[in-house]
Amino acid sequence: MTGTTRSSDGLDERRKRLLFRCWHRGTREMDLILGRFADAEIGNLSDAELTELERLLEVPDPDLYAAITGDKVLPGDVGGALFVRISAFPIADGNA
Repeated sequence: MTGTTRSSDGLDERRKRLLFRCWHRGTREMDLILGRFADAEIGNLSDAELTELERLLEVPDPDLYAAITGDKVLPGDVGGALFVRISAFPIADGNA
């Protein structure tokens, strides 16, 4: 997988911006984790979940990756229900 499989067509500007940011994190691991989640879910997220995603995207990649792998705990205002969904989201496409 080299990048997004979802078109931004039909998304509002906020969702387009978040989809792009999820695929352009700076580390490939976080691109794949957040990007694949965004491809699948960005169109269905509520405004509150979009706000939570925006907060998560402010966390530096090493800290966010460590939290997703269970090596670190995020502060409560960042590590909410959306973070739990992202952490549980399968990142393999099943074609390996």
